[in-house]
Amino acid sequence: MDRVELARVVRAARARIAPEAVGLPAGPGRRVAGLRREEVAVLAGISVEYVVRLEQGRGPQPSTQVLVALTQALRLERDERDQVFRLAGSAPPLSGHIEMSVRPSVLRLLERLGDVPALVLSAKGDVLAQTPMAGALLGDLMRWPEGQRNIVWQRFLGVGVTHVASRREEDEAAAQQCVGLLRTARSRYPHDPDLRSLTEELIDGSERFWSMWEEGRSTTSRSMRKTIDHPDLGTVALDCDTLLLPDTDQSMIVYSAAPGTREATALDALQPPGVSSRRRIQ
Repeated sequence: MDRVELARVVRAARARIAPEAVGLPAGPGRRVAGLRREEVAVLAGISVEYVVRLEQGRGPQPSTQVLVALTQALRLERDERDQVFRLAGSAPPLSGHIEMSVRPSVLRLLERLGDVPALVLSAKGDVLAQTPMAGALLGDLMRWPEGQRNIVWQRFLGVGVTHVASRREEDEAAAQQCVGLLRTARSRYPHDPDLRSLTEELIDGSERFWSMWEEGRSTTSRSMRKTIDHPDLGTVALDCDTLLLPDTDQSMIVYSAAPGTREATALDALQPPGVSSRRRIQ
């Protein structure tokens, strides 16, 4: 681990990012170029003290999860990301392994979608980013612990996505889609260790998952209708469209409703008045 060079690269990357590029107000009183350390910490989901120690060249060796979150918060392109991994003494994500970093261009697109619930999933169902509207509709999925920030894990071993109604036919279809998604990922990434561990944990911990897994079906994410029981909005049925991001084998899930419907009015109620659609993406 080259702490001195890693600190320099992180400081330089932070200084290059304009606050408005990540949905933050520039403000007249800013004393530093680019982002503040506190803002990087919030975007990456790590402590300010950790960022300070890293930039001072005295931090511990970052985990893979921290490196992914940090390079994503700094909006680093793939070559720059790989450089940070190497300086931190870790191997960059390998070809043939599931991509866990969201491209800066996709994050910019999410920022433009600030008035709709939207989230980005990895090839095996990890929640990689979400808009604030997605948090208002489904709960803050980014607060799920590492290893459990996955829609398949949550469906079979956790509490599931907050507020999603348990309509029997919808639940069965969604569960089958989750299992098929994982089986498709296994066929594409047979040597990904995290995918293998996730699958084994689900087989051991959920009889329902094991039963569906044995059926041998494969699938990719598909658009569907989802019914949501929200504590403030009541029951709403929304269109849930899946947009594929083929370069990284990720998907963007977007919830919407037809204009003029009760559901559209309900979604509007989640949007704080007077807030720009360009929001900070987690």
